[in-house]
Amino acid sequence: MFEAMKKIPLWVRPFLGLAMVVLGAVLALNSSASIQAFVLAVSVGLVAVGIARIIEAFGEDADHGSDHGSVVRWITGISGTLLAGMGIAAMVWRGATLPVLALAVALLLLLSGVASLVSLFRSSNTNRTYSLLGGLASIATGTLVLVWPKLTVWAFGVFFGGWLVFTGLRLIIDFFARGRKNPSTPAKRRLAGFGKVAGSAVALLAAVVMVLVTPLIHAGDPRQVPDAFYTPPTDIPAGPGQLLRVEPLSQGVPENAAAWRILYTTTHPDGSPAVASGSVVVPANHGTEALPVVSMAHGTKGIVPGCAPSLSSVPYSDGPAAALRELIGQGWAGVMTDYVGLGTKGPHPYLVGQAEARNVLDAFRAASQLEEFSLRDDTLIWGHSQGGHGALWSAAIAKDYAPEIKVLGVAALAPATNLVDLALGVKDAAAGKVVSSYIAESWNDVFPELNVESQITPGYARSAQRIGELCFDGRDALAAVIGGTQLFDAVIPDSALNGPLGGKLRENSVNQNINYPLFVGQGLDDQLVLPGMQRGWVAERCAAGQHMEYREYEGRDHMPLVEDDSPLIPELVRWANDRLDGKAPVNTCR
Repeated sequence: MFEAMKKIPLWVRPFLGLAMVVLGAVLALNSSASIQAFVLAVSVGLVAVGIARIIEAFGEDADHGSDHGSVVRWITGISGTLLAGMGIAAMVWRGATLPVLALAVALLLLLSGVASLVSLFRSSNTNRTYSLLGGLASIATGTLVLVWPKLTVWAFGVFFGGWLVFTGLRLIIDFFARGRKNPSTPAKRRLAGFGKVAGSAVALLAAVVMVLVTPLIHAGDPRQVPDAFYTPPTDIPAGPGQLLRVEPLSQGVPENAAAWRILYTTTHPDGSPAVASGSVVVPANHGTEALPVVSMAHGTKGIVPGCAPSLSSVPYSDGPAAALRELIGQGWAGVMTDYVGLGTKGPHPYLVGQAEARNVLDAFRAASQLEEFSLRDDTLIWGHSQGGHGALWSAAIAKDYAPEIKVLGVAALAPATNLVDLALGVKDAAAGKVVSSYIAESWNDVFPELNVESQITPGYARSAQRIGELCFDGRDALAAVIGGTQLFDAVIPDSALNGPLGGKLRENSVNQNINYPLFVGQGLDDQLVLPGMQRGWVAERCAAGQHMEYREYEGRDHMPLVEDDSPLIPELVRWANDRLDGKAPVNTCR
């Protein structure tokens, strides 16, 4: 094989280098994409680097002159052979893919570093600066991959991708600086040397920076611990929706608005009493007239007490925040529950429809008892993602659970409607594994009879627990998604969806008709709540007699759907004011 490498023409190298640059850029920019696609890309990259190193060691222009050169040549050639073999093994031996990749990438970087440092002693080495910087960069990065295994997949994407780019560029520069028909000139040699040194210096700097910031990224955000405000009093009044405590909220309040955090009573789905927290925001100059209200169900923030929006420095950044700000400017009030278990003691019933709905409706009841302003006795309900699920469930149970509350309408934005389809659709995506881990960890406590921990993929319990300790915002979200990239298979396997766990997911899907004006918005580029799933749910509900205004938004992913520049925002504000004015709702179920 090594003899055959000598016959490979020089012009093959720039094309191999170009392929490495493209592949490396894709890996560095998409390290949180589908794990299967990611693994395939890394495997192909290992094979490409292996072939390049074999050519470098035994090609016709390799240095065969000295004993030191021979040592480096064999180190380079053997490392290339191992890398190519490991890349092929990673493609065909699925069960050992992640360990093989971790070992292969670390081995690649460490052996490359050793070879570069050994080459410092070659009498023919005229670029010792390049060898020194490149060797140190490779060793630092290889050590990083081994020492911080929780970040290996993410490190593969960023560092292995970057390493591929630098290696590919080196092949391209070498070709143009040292062609057979166009011998290298001093100017070309200087250009090639400068490119190598600059690339190695950048690689070393990146490795050092990553060593320093890795613990910070992996640790996530330092979470605020809920203070005494969130601890219920010993004497709790009977009945849900009773205001227990109120306190001004100063941080993250929209301009020209005033806000308070509240503590109130609610109930668990089994009827037992519970306590939840939340917040209320009104115009600063609210006057004495009763204010129209939008009751908000927030999206996924996590499943532990420290993830409560009312604890955040930006409590009103969730969902269509721009629409909320505009409505407040028009004289509306906003009421948002934290849900049980966020702020207050858990467990948080993540994606449990009845629980979310009761928390939303009881927050409105409690906010109506504040003395600082007056609220109307009717409300809109809206939410995004998990909040869309909660908003739909709130409207579904409102007439039975809180008949005194008049619901003007409900808006669900990229809502989690069919939980089984949601689990199936996102099981391979990193963010989807975060959602699945939240379900597994929360439901293991909320529904102990299901014994969810025993049904998740073997060996994933500790990883799911670690993800469950992180909130889904800030650095925590990055740490959670990186944790998701560590899990090759689905957190909740398909087999578990065919048993009691799947039955409970179906029970908490949105299967009821909503007897209020209904608006549903869906981004067509959504990678979490898939458009196909939403279309199927809409078709099913329309066939069951549901009336709704269903809108789709081109080019919008899950979060961009509700960002300030989204075309959804003005439509949502228009829809809210139409409900307040009593206009007939639009029905697209025809």
